[in-house]
Amino acid sequence: MPKHLAKPCKRLIVALLLGTTAVQAADVLVQRSIGMELGRDVANQAVLACRKAGYQVSAVVVDKNASVRAMLRDDAAARFTLELAQRKANMVIMGGTDSGAVVKNRGDIRTELNHIDGLIMLKGGLPIIVGGYLIGAVGVSGAPGGDKDEACAQAALDALEDRIAFSD
Repeated sequence: MPKHLAKPCKRLIVALLLGTTAVQAADVLVQRSIGMELGRDVANQAVLACRKAGYQVSAVVVDKNASVRAMLRDDAAARFTLELAQRKANMVIMGGTDSGAVVKNRGDIRTELNHIDGLIMLKGGLPIIVGGYLIGAVGVSGAPGGDKDEACAQAALDALEDRIAFSD
C-alpha cells in the first residue's frame, strides 16, 4: 500500500472499529439494583420500627424489576400482610414514586390497577433511590393504616440513610 494511503486507511479502520464498539456497547446495559444485604436490612428496620410503635407488620423489599430481595413478617403479623407489602412495593416500581402518591394521582384508574396481579393501590410503599436511580422499593403492611405503614418504611430508610446515600 502506498504510504500516502496508509494513514487514511488506518484512520478509517479505527473509525469503523470505534463505531462498531459504540453500537455494541448499547447492546450491554449496566444497571443498578439493590443488593441482598441492604434489602434485608431495610426490611428488618421497617419491621422493628413498626414493632416499636406497637404494630405487627410485614416488610418486603423488591429490586428495580419488582423481584423480591427480602421478606420479613413479624411474629404476630397476619400472613396476608406479606402479600400486601409486596404488592405495595411493586406499585412503587410500577409508578416510579411512593404508593401513596400513585393512589392520590391515579385514582382515575385505581380499579384497573388493583386488578393487575401483584399490584395494589394502597399507601405504605416507598422507593429506594441511590444517586438519582430507583434501585428498589420497600412495602410495609399490617399497621392500622397506610400512613403508619409508610412511616415505618420511612423510618427504615432514615435508619440506613448513610448506607443508601453512599452506595453510589
